[in-house]
Amino acid sequence: MKPDILKQAHQRIQQHLGYAFRRIELLQQALTHRSFNAKHNERFEFVGDAILNYTIAKMLFDAFPKLTEGELSRLRANLVNEGVLAEIALEMNVGDGLYLGTGELKSGGFRRPSILADAMEAMFAAVSFDADFATAEKVIRHLFAGRVKSVDFKNQGKDNKTTLQEALQARRLDLPKYRIEEQIGTANDSRFVISCDLGELGFICKAQGASRKTAEQEAAAEALKWLEQTFPIKRKK
Repeated sequence: MKPDILKQAHQRIQQHLGYAFRRIELLQQALTHRSFNAKHNERFEFVGDAILNYTIAKMLFDAFPKLTEGELSRLRANLVNEGVLAEIALEMNVGDGLYLGTGELKSGGFRRPSILADAMEAMFAAVSFDADFATAEKVIRHLFAGRVKSVDFKNQGKDNKTTLQEALQARRLDLPKYRIEEQIGTANDSRFVISCDLGELGFICKAQGASRKTAEQEAAAEALKWLEQTFPIKRKK
């Protein structure tokens, strides 16, 4: 990719982060995959992961003062994972600013969830190296504020597929079936379209995502919403 195009991509990424690097080489290394050269982002990931876990833990601790340690841990696991980080990276168009080797570039590495997620963690570390821990924490809070605010703490951090399964079991209904309806793109540069079939209820919904797991979770969320609206469980007074 041409230097001027990468430069523009890095400017846009910094705008999304809400932080302008003084040492742009730190951002560049955070966006460098090991297939590109030896000065890659893997050590940055190690530090960024720790900063991310602490920051999300503190955000949840402050937002939900009545939840137990176990409940908070499950919520954090639902926020700090490859799927969520890759989604944020896609929203920021991080793939446009990655340094990838020829093989990864040709195979669509710029959209691969694992590579995008690693780059996000590496960037959090890069911000801390360029400024300090507090600034990196501020960046993470900026990116995750909406997700923490909308987290479904009533389900104690359970993912959508688990919650749907439990909701069906509570109604003595069969478990859902997930199918890949369509895979858009190449094997390494795909978007999955997944259907969630509630069988005897005659309800089928579809959702898509950058990975099969993400698409299944989205489909499960739609099915759960329909189930609870159509077959609500009456609570005892």
